[in-house]
Amino acid sequence: MASSKIFSLEGKGLKLDTAADTESHLDALRNNDTVEEIRLGGNTLGVEACKLLASVLETKKTLQVELSHTSATLYQLKNNTQLTVGFSNIQIANLADIFTSRLLSEIPLALSSLLTALLTIPTLHTINLSDNAFGLNTQAPLVHFLSQHMPLRHLILNNNGLGPNAGTLIANALKTLAQKKDASRKEGHTDVPPLETVICGRNRLENGSMSAWATAFAAHNEVREVKMVQNGIRQEGISHLLHEGLRHATGLRVLDLQDNTFTVIGARALADVVPNWQRLSELGVGDCLLSARGSILVANALSKGHNKTLEVLRLQYNDIDAKGLAAFATANKNALPSLRRIELNGNKFSEEDPAVDELRELLETRRKEVEDEKDSHREGVNAWGLDTLSDLEDEDSESEHGDGDGNEDEEEEEEEEEREEEDGKGEKILQEADEAEAENVPQQKDKGVDELADQLSKTELK
Repeated sequence: MASSKIFSLEGKGLKLDTAADTESHLDALRNNDTVEEIRLGGNTLGVEACKLLASVLETKKTLQVELSHTSATLYQLKNNTQLTVGFSNIQIANLADIFTSRLLSEIPLALSSLLTALLTIPTLHTINLSDNAFGLNTQAPLVHFLSQHMPLRHLILNNNGLGPNAGTLIANALKTLAQKKDASRKEGHTDVPPLETVICGRNRLENGSMSAWATAFAAHNEVREVKMVQNGIRQEGISHLLHEGLRHATGLRVLDLQDNTFTVIGARALADVVPNWQRLSELGVGDCLLSARGSILVANALSKGHNKTLEVLRLQYNDIDAKGLAAFATANKNALPSLRRIELNGNKFSEEDPAVDELRELLETRRKEVEDEKDSHREGVNAWGLDTLSDLEDEDSESEHGDGDGNEDEEEEEEEEEREEEDGKGEKILQEADEAEAENVPQQKDKGVDELADQLSKTELK
């Protein structure tokens, strides 16, 4: 009977402190020679538990696999020996939310054990470490892993509390990884995979880490999916990230920067670079304060006809007015033949605007044209059409200020320049505050949470 390809403790609510606590839970992994994915999320693992788990993972590096797996791992052999070792099947490690209630002193040791073991597994291409606290005090093992693991293709780091300082270290590690991948390719190892996915949201990366991230993305210019939502990145940081980094990623398929701050500065940068992404299928810039003028810049850039594969466009809560709405409707009609979903709720136009009907009708026509193709990834309520426009702002409140468009434009430009100057002056203060916060996490709080978790675990486990 074939073994499962997935080893999972996911969501069991286990609190594993010692090797003895952990041993019985690892039998399925220890005895499984075909496992391809491990899932540990929703448990809390201590230092000794992670050491035992690491020792089991390290045994998987010598498993024999099908011949088709070997060509993708030749460059990972540490010595220039012949094929005297086998290869692992493990491809995906989901380690999200495994350190809840753990002290800052525990996390680096536990994490180091796991990542050191995973470094020995040459087939591991995807790692998810979301919902773990990796601030400035606990980032070192992750930085080491990311700078060394050449098979890495997909990295998921959501809600890790990085801040701009640790975020910079992570980005620098990825730059080092890119250099090592390039060096290996130059040595003749054509099977070195590119980094394809970087998901790093809700991490307070802010402007302070954008120079490092831009450099990392310029180095990993084959990246296909980038999601950096809700990171407190302001317009100057967005502009730098786009102009100096993601502009080079010409094969980009998915970009999600929602819930950061663009203003017209970031919108102009997006307008400059979006024509470079001719394979882009999804663009998320909702809740980014594009501004009325900035939204027109983006719409006009999309109208140039370089983004014919774009399917999903997220633009909610961006101060888009009737002129911006009309510009996006025009772009959809003339230059975006693949667009199937556009989200515009929370902007500043009337639902009765003719451009709304124009968008709805065209998207519905496209849906009917492909409904018989049974394209499964396009099924569902939110896969097609215009989103529900339940939270539009009253456009009349804007018109009360008069018709002096020229004066309004000048005033907005002056305000942007003032904000830009203020942001530049405050950047160092923000970085120092983040570092101080990361370095002074109170231990008592961790102990209290640890005791609570211990009590909860006793009520759940029998």
